[in-house]
Amino acid sequence: MTARIIAVANQKGGVGKTTTCVNLAAAFSSMNYPVALLDMDPQGNATTGCGIDPRKLMVSACEVLLGERTLQETLLQPDGLNFDLLPSNGDLTAAEVFLLQQDEREFALKRALEPLLAKYAWIFIDCPPSLNMLTLNALAAADSLLIPMQCEYYALEGLSALLNTIEQVRSSVNPHIEIEGLLRTMFDGRNNLANAVSDQLIENFGDRVYRTLIPRNIRVVEAPGYGLPVLLYAPHSKGAMAHLALAGEMLRRYEKKETA
Repeated sequence: MTARIIAVANQKGGVGKTTTCVNLAAAFSSMNYPVALLDMDPQGNATTGCGIDPRKLMVSACEVLLGERTLQETLLQPDGLNFDLLPSNGDLTAAEVFLLQQDEREFALKRALEPLLAKYAWIFIDCPPSLNMLTLNALAAADSLLIPMQCEYYALEGLSALLNTIEQVRSSVNPHIEIEGLLRTMFDGRNNLANAVSDQLIENFGDRVYRTLIPRNIRVVEAPGYGLPVLLYAPHSKGAMAHLALAGEMLRRYEKKETA
């Protein structure tokens, strides 16, 4: 089996990208799938969320993109977690500047990943909250894009910009990328606006919208402070259950595709 590579991206910050990445990695690895999580955000939030201090890294995603280290040499397995992590920190900004001067700069991550595709079943890429060279590298390498979003006033506006970006990516660097799905995060069903935006999403995007909702949940917010996915920090919380349900829904979609 070749790895399924999923970029988790939204040009809007604070929508739960990193939380989604870390907890999907934890959910799939808990089902004994070999999983890698690639932190492509210079803020290093996915790295911190896995219990690694970005400031103490000797090597990171930066060296991989610069071609100074292989991905295999740079991946690490955080304590207590059953998946591999490509850690990141502020050095990644330097890699982005360097890439801007290179030929075929959009494909640095894709090239780095190729030797490891047979090793993993799932690879999740946490993207920065902007469309920059790092995000473009993730989208060039990915099979699909998972879009986490809050159901709020400006969400649909940001989504249409992201969908335009995907069309540009298809026509330039990755003709095969598809939309993995739209994930409603930090959802509060008591909020009328959230319900209205959710209905609009389903009306416009149909079954591309996951049925699973990630609720507002204090345990999800607390977990990164302990360097753990919520599935390990508070396994019986609503947030943990929702991420497990999302992984299950994703698996069922793939099984359906394969038997179609």
